[in-house]
Amino acid sequence: MNLFQGITKLKENKKYNSVVRSITSFREAGIILIILVVCLILSLLTPHFLTRDNLITTAIGLSADGIMVIGMTVALVSGGFDLSVGSIMGLSGVTAGILYLEGMNIWIACIIALIVGIICGLVNGFFIGIVGLNPLITTLGMMGIARGAAYVLTQGSPLSLFAIPKSFAFLGEGKILGIPVIVFLFFAMAIIGDFLLRRSEPIRRVFYVGSNEKAAILSGINASKVKIGVFILTATLSSIAGILSLARFTVAAPTAGLGSELRVISAAVIGGASLNGGEGTILGAVLGVILLNIISNGLILLNVSVYWQDLINGIILIIAVTFDYISHKNKLKRLKLNK
Repeated sequence: MNLFQGITKLKENKKYNSVVRSITSFREAGIILIILVVCLILSLLTPHFLTRDNLITTAIGLSADGIMVIGMTVALVSGGFDLSVGSIMGLSGVTAGILYLEGMNIWIACIIALIVGIICGLVNGFFIGIVGLNPLITTLGMMGIARGAAYVLTQGSPLSLFAIPKSFAFLGEGKILGIPVIVFLFFAMAIIGDFLLRRSEPIRRVFYVGSNEKAAILSGINASKVKIGVFILTATLSSIAGILSLARFTVAAPTAGLGSELRVISAAVIGGASLNGGEGTILGAVLGVILLNIISNGLILLNVSVYWQDLINGIILIIAVTFDYISHKNKLKRLKLNK
């Protein structure tokens, strides 16, 4: 039997075909393969990449973006996006930090900071879902408001927190079963979020709104309510990321989360979320965050300038958006042909 005959026989095998279909239908398979290839290349270029300390540091570093990408994915699936996530993250951390320095219990301060974030999300949701404003303009405005408020509250200078309670410090420095708490919380939220987005009917309404809002409304879905819920979710997760970062660094910095909105959107799009709405998984978005942070970490280990890192991240974003556009265009063509 020659090689050609062997391959032909393998392709005719039903079990083989079933395995191939299951792999190719798994939308995240491609990005997993890319991550493995990048890891292989970096491990060959630098011996420090696959060390335990470096992998743990990378995991801790991506956790804040990872928590925010959960909400961003849901927002993209619903047909919108949120540019204010990084600023809300910074404002929440600053709010909790200042209240603690004023003598308030750290946990009460965190609850108030979380409420501040929820209010920001509610405002976004109101103007987008009820008033009907464009998500770009609305969240861009909130980005300026939240970041400006953080600078005003701190007078532009980071505030150090001294003698924080051990229970709060545990969130940033502690470990559960050898896994840093912040990483554990991130993966726990990602797993729960991915499951709910796939299985929970009320949450899956974001797909209907994102795919065809008019049809969703005609089918009895309250699109405005869905949108308000989406932006409250993105803001809440951003606040949690801000509070966890405060516990990690013990510094209330007005610059916390600066630029993270673009990284998070990039990761979600790389992971399969569509800017046109109606598509995306949290698993894919989390893999996108992992890929971007692995590349960033590798560049640091290779002593590549931070300016090159920004350039490379920008190129990755443009490539991801281009693939999303081509994919959406091809789907529209197939739908027209089917009709």
